[in-house]
Amino acid sequence: MRIVLMGPPGGGKGTQAGILKQQWQIPHISTGELLRAAVRDGTPLGLQAKATMDAGELVSDDLMLGLIEARLSQPDAAAGFILDGYPRNLSQAESLDVVLARIGQPVSGALLVEVDPEHIVERLAKRAEQEGRSDDDETTVRKRLAIYAEQTAPVAHYYARQGQLVRVLGEGGIEEITQRILAAVEQAGWP
Repeated sequence: MRIVLMGPPGGGKGTQAGILKQQWQIPHISTGELLRAAVRDGTPLGLQAKATMDAGELVSDDLMLGLIEARLSQPDAAAGFILDGYPRNLSQAESLDVVLARIGQPVSGALLVEVDPEHIVERLAKRAEQEGRSDDDETTVRKRLAIYAEQTAPVAHYYARQGQLVRVLGEGGIEEITQRILAAVEQAGWP
């Protein structure tokens, strides 16, 4: 099973990906973690990314695709993967499809975890209090949600047009959400 996991920031994707990783015995590939690991390990792509980030610039789509392709070429991803944090826009979605086709691992589908934005603001405000995270203040969260709505949400339409999108309500208890995901994926018939 090869899944693109989508949803708003703070919507519980990471929590669900960790559970699904165990359930399906496939790797959860977070592009943020992938990038940090490449930089930490000093890989050629990691060194290139570090130079870009040190210059205060965003890592290019081509560089991220290179990191993703290298990671998906590892043996543990042969049976599938959960890709989290990429693609973030339509251009990246189209480029990802090209790379996945080239390596013979096309996406089974995109799983969109939908959460009401006000619920996310409340959830992250609690997390900010409990964990002291300044990046979860209301202004920052609303800005991240606006960027998501503008840039990433249209990616869901891209996958929907291809008949590859499954939507799941991401509100409620963790186990309840997991059960919705498992039922939706089974109904979609993803391999």
